Amino acid sequence: MDESAQEVSTRCALVTGSSRGIGLAIARSLAETGCDVALNCSGSARLPALEETAAEIAQRFGVQATAFAADISKPEEAKRLVDEALAAFGHIDILVNNAGITRDGSIVRMTEQDFDDVIAVNLKGAFNCCKAVARPMMRQRFGRIISLSSVVGIYGNAGQVNYAASKAGVIGMTKALSRELVSRGITVNAVAPGFISTDMTDALPDRQRALLVERIGCGRLGTPEDVANVVRFLASDGAGYVTGQVICVDGGLQA
Repeated sequence: MDESAQEVSTRCALVTGSSRGIGLAIARSLAETGCDVALNCSGSARLPALEETAAEIAQRFGVQATAFAADISKPEEAKRLVDEALAAFGHIDILVNNAGITRDGSIVRMTEQDFDDVIAVNLKGAFNCCKAVARPMMRQRFGRIISLSSVVGIYGNAGQVNYAASKAGVIGMTKALSRELVSRGITVNAVAPGFISTDMTDALPDRQRALLVERIGCGRLGTPEDVANVVRFLASDGAGYVTGQVICVDGGLQA
């Protein structure tokens, strides 16, 4: 195990929305450092598959890994998630707010429910989890809170008024919360991915994917691991002097 892995070897991370894609890559990356991980999915229907994933992570990396189902858009479920993770592991040192949804559409077609659903999960869900872990982290005088925003929250994107608003809100919340918690040894940062190769981008027509790649300086879509690497750094002791920041992981995207 290298030095960077040793830095978080005795810690526990809670990663919301970690059943697949970026969230799963983050959970695996933190587990690779020796960090115990609490994985989360939104509903009980997905829990058996997530439990299998947790078992695979535990076996592969020699850490504790447990799966929890909770709809973090609801304050009481976010608190239950944190309480159950605390009961299982004894402490939560790292919170990664990754859970997110989309309900895309032009503003004339977007329903009020479409808007509310995205805000509820992407922004309020992150708030609910931050609130639930704040007191335990303050008591232990250590914590890393890392929230997934998006370049869409910085530049905007047609057809994503709700998503852009939610991810811009995550940035504002990150900056405010970093000022509240820094004196307690807790850093708060955000990561803003660009176009990442996920189930959603894989489903795009070839021509549309090619147009996306043309806008990226690196000449390729990002991978979930590209994002996970940055989260891994922000979770480490090496990032102890970094707080209130938004790090874009976009391969040189031209907005």
